[in-house]
Amino acid sequence: FRFYELIIGDQPVVLLEIGAAFRHPVQFRNQEFIRVGSYKKKLKDHPEKERELWRVFDQTPFESQIAAENIPAEEVLRLLDYPAYFDLLELPLPETRDAILATLQADEIIASGMGGKWDITNLGAILFAKKLEDFRNLRRKAVRVVVYKGAHRVETLREKSGTKGYACGFEGLIGFVLNLLPSNEVIGQALRKEVPMFPELAIRELVANALIHQDFQQTGTGPMIEIFTRRMEVTNPGVPLVKTERFLDSPPKSRNEALASFMRRIGVCEERGSGVDKVVFQTEYYQLPAPVFEETDEHTRCVLFAHREFREMDKQDRIWATYLHACLRYVQRDYMTNSTLRQRFGIEEKNSAMASRIIKDALEAGKIRQFDESASRKYMKYVPWWA
Repeated sequence: FRFYELIIGDQPVVLLEIGAAFRHPVQFRNQEFIRVGSYKKKLKDHPEKERELWRVFDQTPFESQIAAENIPAEEVLRLLDYPAYFDLLELPLPETRDAILATLQADEIIASGMGGKWDITNLGAILFAKKLEDFRNLRRKAVRVVVYKGAHRVETLREKSGTKGYACGFEGLIGFVLNLLPSNEVIGQALRKEVPMFPELAIRELVANALIHQDFQQTGTGPMIEIFTRRMEVTNPGVPLVKTERFLDSPPKSRNEALASFMRRIGVCEERGSGVDKVVFQTEYYQLPAPVFEETDEHTRCVLFAHREFREMDKQDRIWATYLHACLRYVQRDYMTNSTLRQRFGIEEKNSAMASRIIKDALEAGKIRQFDESASRKYMKYVPWWA
């Protein structure tokens, strides 16, 4: 709610503004109300209005709702980083203000308001806001980056919240995160060099997924990136639309289709469901522990781990890495074998029995299954349990 105090005809007037309902009807003391003509009525007394209202909620996505209403053209250009829009889409910047506004309107960044003024949609604000705090309903949707000392959240070394919209601020956000990460000397497939503790491509994909797939209807919370000494967690509001253990193979599914589509157009995401594939591939290439995907009551979290020697991984770590390796091979129309698993963990061929033990553990855990039970043990192939 917002209150406005003003003077009309030498008389003090207080105006109470109640924002338009979204997700559910407006309530007061657990009683839902609706306007019928010029009167306030109890919603339960008007079932036809209730049905109509719920249809509107279901049909109006977050991106189409209004972030700033009925503002002049110069205010639109002050609030939005419109040059970034044209730069990211590799379009020439129009010479006139009207041409700029017409282009933004065609892409549903803005919409026509009343009296020749404009509305900025949630899509336009969340993508191209110069300052998200200028939009009251989107302030908490800025990305928070927190760096902790050690492996716990007791002592914070640094904390910063983003200010820009997701599209115009994405590269700056990734650069900021990469600069906070320590470097590691890793040994991959005939590779030894100094690299960030976590692969840049994996970070880009996880951050993009967190932004695109979040539940914007959850108030008071937003995407968060947390950096610990030996791990990194990326969290977004909203439970996943698919099971976490099926992230790697499930077709793309987003609750914010317009946002996902635009981020695809500027190359931030592919909208093909291959983001997690890339994350798993990168962790395997650099022989990092497998990423973990978690679901809480209201959030989705992905955890990346720093390099750890094979002998330092526990049984569950190895089983989970084996499962994701089998998933990655399967979506590539291939199979996991003892040989590919040895390559995944950096196990020498003479120690193939170690890989065999891991495969046995994964079979007993129900994470993988034999593709052809009649094949000899030497040529046995494995697929995920769901394949």
